[in-house]
Amino acid sequence: MSTADRHGWRKSSLSNNGGQSCVEVRFGTDVVYIRDSKYLRDPANDLARQPIITIPLNRWSEFLDHAAGYRSAVSEGVPVVDVRADGGADICAADGTTLTYTTSEWRAFTWSIGAGEFVAA
Repeated sequence: MSTADRHGWRKSSLSNNGGQSCVEVRFGTDVVYIRDSKYLRDPANDLARQPIITIPLNRWSEFLDHAAGYRSAVSEGVPVVDVRADGGADICAADGTTLTYTTSEWRAFTWSIGAGEFVAA
C-alpha cells in the first residue's frame, strides 16, 4: 500500500519515507489533489502557495490510465501528462499549473499505479 502522512497525503511505497521526493496524492470528497513533495523541502516556500492540481474524482481512473501510458488523449478536466525523453514528467492542468517530476519520482509513481496503490478508496 502507499504511505500516507498525518494530513492524508499518499505517496508511492517505493518512496518508503526515506526522504525521497515524490508525487503526492490526497483524496477529497469529489476531487483528488496532486502535489510535489519537493516544494516543501525548501523552507522559503509558503505552504499556502504550494502548487496543487485537482482532478475530479470521477476522472481519476482516466488520469491514472493516461499517466501510466495506457491512454494518450484525455477528457476535459483531466490534466495532461508530458513524459520527457529523460523519463521524468510534467503534469499540466488546464489552469496552467504544472508539476515537474524527476525520472525516479515518475517511475515510482507509475510503478505504484500498476500496483494499485492509488486506486480511489
